[in-house]
Amino acid sequence: MENKLKPKILAEIKAELLARKQQILESLEDVSQKNPHEADNLGSKFPEYGDKPDENAQEISDYVADAAAEKVLEKTLADIDSALNRIEKGTYGICKYCGQPISPKRLQARPVASACIACKTELQENE
Repeated sequence: MENKLKPKILAEIKAELLARKQQILESLEDVSQKNPHEADNLGSKFPEYGDKPDENAQEISDYVADAAAEKVLEKTLADIDSALNRIEKGTYGICKYCGQPISPKRLQARPVASACIACKTELQENE
């Protein structure tokens, strides 16, 4: 099945995805650092506030929050990269489950969507 989106809408979605990707990369720089021991080469930064017990507790709390944020950002980045890859391959806007076109309104509301509403609803009901 071929993508039926109008070229203008597809270009707008692609521009939005690229802008969001840049924002996420910048946010990742704020909460992570390069780590040669991590598969994705990023690891959460461990803050250094001091040696007092309350400062140590705050360091751990902030580290845990940053690690959770990093995980969410990396998942969102993977979804964006997947959507951009589908745009390049010409398969963007096609449901990966049923092969039917995804509503342009759904794609504009959720540009990383890879499933039509019917398939997504069915998947959620079966979870």
